[in-house]
Amino acid sequence: MPPHTLPYYFDLAGVAVFAASGVLAARDRDLDLLGIMVVAAITAIGGGTLRDVLLDRHPIFWIVDPTYVVVILVSALLTVAYLRARPAPGMTLLVADAFGLGLFALSGAQLAEAAQCPPLIVVLMGTMTGVTGGVLRDVITAQIPLILRREIYATAAIAGVCAYLALQALGMPRTSAFWIGMIVVVTLRLVAIRWGLHLPVVKKA
Repeated sequence: MPPHTLPYYFDLAGVAVFAASGVLAARDRDLDLLGIMVVAAITAIGGGTLRDVLLDRHPIFWIVDPTYVVVILVSALLTVAYLRARPAPGMTLLVADAFGLGLFALSGAQLAEAAQCPPLIVVLMGTMTGVTGGVLRDVITAQIPLILRREIYATAAIAGVCAYLALQALGMPRTSAFWIGMIVVVTLRLVAIRWGLHLPVVKKA
């Protein structure tokens, strides 16, 4: 991704937020600082790495640009320092995850667009970019991934990317469509968290 462009800074923001969410998820797992940093890094780069592999973008984004690694380290260390000073509010992990999901889903969609993927693949790529880091984080910390818990999670990413594509088709500038798409993802996720909304379960007859 070209540096000093808006999508680049969105990508860095997503990495920072997901790194913080990795620390929040690892804080009660009796991990040492190195273990916490590993969880933070995998959470932060997991979705983007899968995105780059599937889009055949080489070298992988965090290998060619060490700024991402620096952002991960700074975000993770600041989060650790904050947690040592005071406990995080109970919903902090879910809120941080919601913003990471929104940022990564839309940045993944933008890169898929740049690779001239058809709309369906743009939606799938954005969704996978958004959810993969959280899935890896939850698996590593021995939790059931949010995407498997009846949560409105991947659905929020799909809705946000679809809104992004639809608004562009209606003539809205890409940057404005990006912001609205991200707001859709984050809002759906936070509303689902606040009011306990979830998808229906398929039950046996």
